[in-house]
Amino acid sequence: MSLRLRIFISMILLVFTATLLVLGSTYYQYRTESDLYNSYRQERKENQLKRQINYLVNKHDLSDKYDLWEDYEKDFEEITKIHSVEYSIFTTGGSPLFYSYLPLDVISNNYSLKEEFADMLVSTDEGKFISENFTDVGKFQASYSVLKNDIGEKYAILFFPYFQDVSFAESELNVFLSTLYQIYFIMLVVAIVLAYFISRYVTRSIETIRLKIGQAGLLKKNEKIYLNNATKEIDSLVNSYNKMIDDLEDSVERLAKTEREQAWQEMAKQVAHEIKNPLTPMRLTVQSFQKNSGIKKGEDQKDKLNDFCDTLIEQIDTMSNVATSFSDFATLPKTQLEKTDIVEATKKVVEIFEQNNISLETSSENIFIKLDKEQWIRVMTNLIKNSIQAIPHDREPIIHVNITERLKTVRVTVSDNGLGVSKNNRDKIFEPKFTTKSDGMGLGLGIVRSIINSHRGKISYKSRSKKGTDFKISLPK
Repeated sequence: MSLRLRIFISMILLVFTATLLVLGSTYYQYRTESDLYNSYRQERKENQLKRQINYLVNKHDLSDKYDLWEDYEKDFEEITKIHSVEYSIFTTGGSPLFYSYLPLDVISNNYSLKEEFADMLVSTDEGKFISENFTDVGKFQASYSVLKNDIGEKYAILFFPYFQDVSFAESELNVFLSTLYQIYFIMLVVAIVLAYFISRYVTRSIETIRLKIGQAGLLKKNEKIYLNNATKEIDSLVNSYNKMIDDLEDSVERLAKTEREQAWQEMAKQVAHEIKNPLTPMRLTVQSFQKNSGIKKGEDQKDKLNDFCDTLIEQIDTMSNVATSFSDFATLPKTQLEKTDIVEATKKVVEIFEQNNISLETSSENIFIKLDKEQWIRVMTNLIKNSIQAIPHDREPIIHVNITERLKTVRVTVSDNGLGVSKNNRDKIFEPKFTTKSDGMGLGLGIVRSIINSHRGKISYKSRSKKGTDFKISLPK
């Protein structure tokens, strides 16, 4: 089930449940209030009836003269007309004194109350008993209460049946509930419409994200998501997706660089193999021909031959150097980390280029770290050679090497006052084959980065146009 459908159904169920609860609670409240009203009305009518009966009894002194009650039967009948009620009066023993209405169980008992019931009612302090009765006329509340005269003597038992006029109440309740049904039906229809649009609005952003994720791919141009007025949760999800796209692009770029390097290394192996194999026999053949040409010394032909052979040997040596560089790039030896004084290893390289105004500055005389000494010498040689070649001939070279020991790393900086790196080339200088020199092969900085990566270090640079470049190496201690 989709999230949109779940939201839609949840909202409908919420409104529907609320409707049922309101209708149920309204019906229950109405019934409760109706019962309370009828109880209050019954008690009020019964009290009025008692006052009227007590008035007649006290007026005619009938509390202990049961044989005189028949003489005043019309007065008691008048009470039923005045108050529009039915009632009956019995002696404390249960015998009838007056009756206008009696339940069937009393009629079947010769119009008298059962003696046990009468004795129980008279003996209790409250002197009252209420029961619910069902007849063909309808349901009514029957109240049996003891009557007392002015001095508190019990002289009779009053039977008062209270018939609720529920027809009007039921009609009023039905009309009210019918109106309420219509209102909530309209509310339910409105809720369905609102739920539909709200569920669409809530899930629209998620659907957009789903489509973008479905379109994302490693070899595709992935687009980021930008949403207006997005909720906090959706905005967080969008930010996570956009970050994933950035990470994916970085991974694609690193993968492309790795593939290019691997392709260059594979090609370098083949170039080194194909070039280097015939070079040594060629060199030996030229040298042998030069030595055993049969031309006497001093002759003009001998000098021309020597020049020709020297040129050939020089070009063969150049090609051999090219093949060696390709071979070194393709098959860098495995890094052998040993505890090495990086200051001493760097000094040896600086001494080779001593005539080029190179200065070395260190934070300590000796700094020992895990290092492959031979590879480190190669790194520094390449960097210093690049710095020298970056300085124009009309400018006095100034190259500064700085080694600083930190808490967890060693920072090595090689600075020069050359021409710097142009903006167009700043992303390419560590790539194989890239070079701005006419006699270079562009493998030096690629080899440097490979060596630094094998030492779990980092290399970066900062270039100042026409003023120089700073290469920074960070190695873990």
